[in-house]
Amino acid sequence: MDSKTSVQPHSRASGFTLVEMLVVIVIMSILMTAGAIGLSGMGGKGVSSGVASVEALFDEARSVAVGQRTNARVLVAKDLSNVPEANLRRVVVAREALKPDGSVDPNKWELVSRPLTLPDQVYFSQEYSRKNHESGTGEPDVMTLQGKASTAGDYYYYEFNSEGICITPGASLVLGSGTRALNAKKDERPRVTASGKRDFGGFVVWRNGRTSSFRSPEQISSTISSLKAGSKF
Repeated sequence: MDSKTSVQPHSRASGFTLVEMLVVIVIMSILMTAGAIGLSGMGGKGVSSGVASVEALFDEARSVAVGQRTNARVLVAKDLSNVPEANLRRVVVAREALKPDGSVDPNKWELVSRPLTLPDQVYFSQEYSRKNHESGTGEPDVMTLQGKASTAGDYYYYEFNSEGICITPGASLVLGSGTRALNAKKDERPRVTASGKRDFGGFVVWRNGRTSSFRSPEQISSTISSLKAGSKF
């Protein structure tokens, strides 16, 4: 008896119809718009990137302090003698220098990391970075760094002792988006641009050296929401 082989018709490959694809695109657009609205109050890409990079330097400074049993500082350029365009944009880690006998020289500091330059139009905020964020008092302390012409000048600093403890717990570091003239006078602050309004980010550094990022501009200061184009920060 001849056996018969039944042949099943091939099923048509499944796929999306044009209408289904359009629906998916619309849904993705809605989700992306909602996400953008939710994040519009915090720093833009440049500010967020700058904050993350500076936080990494804080971790490095604390590791240097503990690992080398010396005090270490995160330095933010305030007034550089020969590179004014880097003011409020250069961040670097330094430690107490060592004497020839290996002991610490508390009166001399040396850089231990490559300088970080913040993204374009992102600056350290002298207005909102506080020595004590909760009370809103005092700018961070200032030190003078001597040595190479490219690094000499005045710096704001945040310090860790040899146990990795921040000596100013509760201090904040805030970055903002704005503009600053290349020939700006000493201590002249950046200005908010129309597109950069509320474009701020930063963190508080605690006693153990850990940091807590601000979740909204209002956590930084209630006055940020009232800033206008041209306001200094």
